[in-house]
Amino acid sequence: MSRNLDSPVQTQMAVAIFKSPLGGEYHGKGRMEGKATGRRRVFVQTETGCVLGMELERSDSAHTVKRRLQLALNFPIEESSLTFGDRVLKNDLSAIRNDSPLLLTRNFMHRSSSTPCLLPTGRDHIQQRDQSGPIEILGNSSRFAETKQLIEEIVKAIKTGVDPLPVHGGLGGGYFFRNRRGESIAIVKPTDEEPFAPNNPKGFVGKALGQPGLKRSVRVGETGYREVAAYLLDHDHFANVPATTLVKITHSVFNVNDGVNGNKHHSKKQLVSKIASFQQFVPHDFDASDHGTSNFAVAAVHRIGILDIRIFNTDRHAGNLLVRKLDGIGRFGQVELIPIDHGLCLPESLEDPYFEWIHWPQASIPFTDDELEYIQKLDPIRDSEILRSELPMIREACLRVLVLSTIFLKEAAAYGLCLAEIGEMMSREFRSGEEQPSELEVVCLEARSLIAEREILSPKAEVAENEFQFDIDCEDAGYELSPKLISQDFMNRNPFHLPIGGNGCFPLSKLDESIEEESDEEEDENSFNCVPAPAKNINISKLSMSLKNTSLGEKKPKCPNISGTKPENNYLASSSSGHRSANEQLQSSVSFVKLADMNDAEWASFLEKFEELLYPAFAKRKSITLGQKQIQRLGTSCQF
Repeated sequence: MSRNLDSPVQTQMAVAIFKSPLGGEYHGKGRMEGKATGRRRVFVQTETGCVLGMELERSDSAHTVKRRLQLALNFPIEESSLTFGDRVLKNDLSAIRNDSPLLLTRNFMHRSSSTPCLLPTGRDHIQQRDQSGPIEILGNSSRFAETKQLIEEIVKAIKTGVDPLPVHGGLGGGYFFRNRRGESIAIVKPTDEEPFAPNNPKGFVGKALGQPGLKRSVRVGETGYREVAAYLLDHDHFANVPATTLVKITHSVFNVNDGVNGNKHHSKKQLVSKIASFQQFVPHDFDASDHGTSNFAVAAVHRIGILDIRIFNTDRHAGNLLVRKLDGIGRFGQVELIPIDHGLCLPESLEDPYFEWIHWPQASIPFTDDELEYIQKLDPIRDSEILRSELPMIREACLRVLVLSTIFLKEAAAYGLCLAEIGEMMSREFRSGEEQPSELEVVCLEARSLIAEREILSPKAEVAENEFQFDIDCEDAGYELSPKLISQDFMNRNPFHLPIGGNGCFPLSKLDESIEEESDEEEDENSFNCVPAPAKNINISKLSMSLKNTSLGEKKPKCPNISGTKPENNYLASSSSGHRSANEQLQSSVSFVKLADMNDAEWASFLEKFEELLYPAFAKRKSITLGQKQIQRLGTSCQF
């Protein structure tokens, strides 16, 4: 039987509404909104997964928040940083919104397993017991109304003894939460149980929250934000993404690894509070890997593909496309597709996306007028504002990727490219064992080089040189990809006549850089540097194979489920691709193009040049498509 959640709880990771001398306590529905009173509720999470809820007063600063965390959890705060997305918080906490999650991290030199996060005991703990409900939504969007009903059902079920069930598939921790009839109605993925996170239950540990994760451009502990972002960006339920929100949730089923936060042994009877993604569970019959694609409606494939391109999905494999049979007269053989697992979308820099649908025949069919109208109405600036409003902790680098990929989709669709052609332009290839930048990345490289050339020719070049530089040197044949190479003379020629591979991309071996392992300290401080940095050469080397299997020469569909096992109920506990060791899963991926190191003026100039260069790229792609021989495919018939 579950413990009574209405009683005072002794949480394994204390989630308290801290009693400030100036403030009161939070009492569920009676909470006061920050704007009306100046008081806001926040949840502070340490890099090892401890969570502390507290109310902020107008006079509070980052130091007072840290001090409360230290008093409540005995967590060391020396040389620590309190962050809210990209922001490092100091004295001014006005940017913090009600119900926001904050992250407290310590600098590398001060991390030590000998200073664990101990739990409050005795009278102190009684004063700081959890005053909030067992499940609290973090955010106030009207689109979360659907999940509120699910939460009510789950809370009633827990009180009657219906406990959640762990998800056994995947690399991360996930849990099926059920209603009173025992039916799964939601899947919950705690942020500190993601692959490589401190409390991962599958043994894939070794990273603190906020460090590079399964994809180096997606940080550990931040895939849940992306799950919610995909739902918020699925306007009018166009792609059929299940309702998703971010929650603070308390239950004894959650995992706490031995040695984390000073925990010697986690008792399964102790309640644990987590920050997690909460997604509606959709009953289904199988996933796309169990079913031939010929029955998939063209419209369903197009809609999911449009979403994947907008959010730059790096992990759209068959296992995260659920298939549900549609019953009824005249619907024999018809199915519905439900896309899930969007935790590896919106990377902080351009990655190699993976689109399972790229070789499906439906993807080669032109967009309909309705689809073109939907694409034409997409507004990346408005979408960015939606995410800033509903997920204020999301990083600006992710929003720049959203803007770039949405512009790319809109322009490509208007030019007449089909879904498959757009996906091909975004995807990298391996040739002779070397990864090459995609056609999209080549356009970005040219745009950045043109900006750098303009800065050199500008009277202010001497000043700008200290603020911005983009320079890649090539080893062989004396090629140098620099502002001098891509000049007006270059633009008068075919813009892709460079030292390139068979698909119009730069072979990786031509780009000079070793990927020597950076120290942990450098990785923490510089991996996601979002401010213009001093000029330095961008070194790029051979990459390890990505999460999906790859083949030399022609691109072929690749199966990312390398474990050979079926995920439970077709849900993976994390956006991942099977069971391998942590070192094998953590690819040494490299970014050819970073967007976050540009200031606002450079970013605006970059987008202007980017759009100018798109049409020559589209023309080249069209000529390649028309010149290719039609590839014989088996089972190419598909349902319209």
